[in-house]
Amino acid sequence: ADESSGYESESAGAERGGARGRQRRARTAFSAEQVRRLEKTFQRHRYLGAAERRKLAAALQLSEIQIKTWFQNRRMKLKRQI
Repeated sequence: ADESSGYESESAGAERGGARGRQRRARTAFSAEQVRRLEKTFQRHRYLGAAERRKLAAALQLSEIQIKTWFQNRRMKLKRQI
């Protein structure tokens, strides 16, 4: 995996059955504090607008895409629990 870009190398993805030439982003390991803050925000708002997402991403030192994906996954987890 290429640490600087956050993407796995093409050969690493192909070895695991991934599509040739396509790179996958490395899995994000959220800190306990980041998860606590994300969960707290999720309890108040199931969906975040662009401005809220941008502000939260800056506060947690994550990308907006990571925040968006975390919220999508959390909503799916809630749906499965219900």
